[in-house]
Amino acid sequence: MSPDSGPRIPSPAGPAWSRWVGRLLARGVWATDVVGAHHVPATGPVLLAANHSGLVDGPVLAGVTPRPAHILVKEEMFGGVVGLFLTAAGQIPVDREGGRTALTTALGVLRRGGVVGVFPEGNRGRGDATSARAGIAWLALNGHAPVVPIAILGTRRTGEPTSHVPGLRRRLAVEFGEPVVVERAPGTSGRAALVDANEAVRVALSDLVARAIARTGLALPADDPQREHA
Repeated sequence: MSPDSGPRIPSPAGPAWSRWVGRLLARGVWATDVVGAHHVPATGPVLLAANHSGLVDGPVLAGVTPRPAHILVKEEMFGGVVGLFLTAAGQIPVDREGGRTALTTALGVLRRGGVVGVFPEGNRGRGDATSARAGIAWLALNGHAPVVPIAILGTRRTGEPTSHVPGLRRRLAVEFGEPVVVERAPGTSGRAALVDANEAVRVALSDLVARAIARTGLALPADDPQREHA
C-alpha cells in the first residue's frame, strides 16, 4: 500500500518506546499479574483481542504484551496532549461510526508483520464480551493473522465511571489465551465467513474472561454506565 493510495501506516518505532511507558504504569503504578504472554507468536502478523471495561485497558495492554502493538483507540482521545502522545506512540484512531480508515491502517500494519490490538466490544462497559464488532474478524481474515484473546480485569469496579483511573498499586490481571485461527472455508460466502470468524473470536474471548475471573477472583463490574445513561 503506497502513501498515495491509502492511509499512512504508523511507524513501528512508536509502540517500541511507548511500551515502556505502559510497562511502568502496569508494573509500577498498578500491580498487574500477567499470565500466558507466551501465547503471542514471536513473529508475523498478530491480532490482540481484549475485553474492555476501563479507561486504562489500552495502556495496560500496551505495557504487558511481549511485542510492541498498534492499538485501535477511539478518535475522541486524539486531542490535546494525550492525542499528541497517542499519535507519537503509533496508535490508530478509530471512528466508531465508520472505522474504514482505521481498519485499512491496521491491515497495513499486519501486512508488514506487525501487531494490532483491538477491543472487539467497541466501548468500555462490563467487559464480558457478550458482543463483538466485526472489525477484528475482517482484519483476521484479510490480514491472515491469528487472534490472541486477552482478558483484562480490575481496571474498573462496580460503581466506578468508565473514565476512572485506578488508584496506586491496585491489583490488575491480564491473561493471554491460545491463538484463534480463522479462515474462509471453500464455498463459504464472505459474509458468512465474517460472521463465523467474529463469533469464534467472541466466544474465545468470553470463555477466557470467565476462566480469568475464576483464577484470580477479580470480578467484572456489574454495571455498564455508558449503556445505562444512553
